[in-house]
Amino acid sequence: MARIFVTGCTQGLGRLTAEALLDDGHQVVAHARDAGRVDDLAARGADVVTGDLADPGRTRDVAAQVNRLGQMDAVIHNAGVMTGPSVLPVNVVAPYLLTALVDTPARLIYLSSGMHRGGRAELTGLDWSGARPTASYSDSKLLLTTLAAAVARRWPRVRAHAVDPGWVPTRMGGAGAPDDLRLGVSTQTWLATSDEPEVLTTDGYWYHRRRAARHPSAGDHDLQERLLDALADHTGTPLG
Repeated sequence: MARIFVTGCTQGLGRLTAEALLDDGHQVVAHARDAGRVDDLAARGADVVTGDLADPGRTRDVAAQVNRLGQMDAVIHNAGVMTGPSVLPVNVVAPYLLTALVDTPARLIYLSSGMHRGGRAELTGLDWSGARPTASYSDSKLLLTTLAAAVARRWPRVRAHAVDPGWVPTRMGGAGAPDDLRLGVSTQTWLATSDEPEVLTTDGYWYHRRRAARHPSAGDHDLQERLLDALADHTGTPLG
């Protein structure tokens, strides 16, 4: 049994991932902005932490709540938004802060998107605070994929991976999305819990349990370092 922290558990992939982990007998720490929206997960034994990941102060509090519960075996950074000024705060800044502040687990999984391949590998002019919308969803997912690669390089003792769950039929993806929702969920749970040899690696980009090609810029060490520096400057918290 593993203890796994999952962000964004109120709906979609995050909720389905938490449910699948509970079904398999794992201990889940479920995150939501409002605890009432995950009452059913709590009734099944999940611990619940709350906080708005668009707010760095509340994100820090989420990290503190998780640390009070004890050491995690894995963290799945699932929470994300598609549009609006919170794209960078939720999709990039919050995963960075949680990575820096939650006691480091053995495994870190970051939910990317195939749309990251259309993102811009550009940091100039970004408003990390979200006061102004300065990045698209694709941009944010390229930066998140770059963050995952940077963590894998900085922390070789940790198994850090990015996952493309596919265009799946959730509220974000829409009812007509063509990809397999089951595989969109199982890839993350597999990376968080399995001891199969391919899982016990690091710096992977995965689509439906297979390694896939990511945007070349995500593997650029210079971009990785500049991204970590920018996020450390914005948050006042270095990755370490």
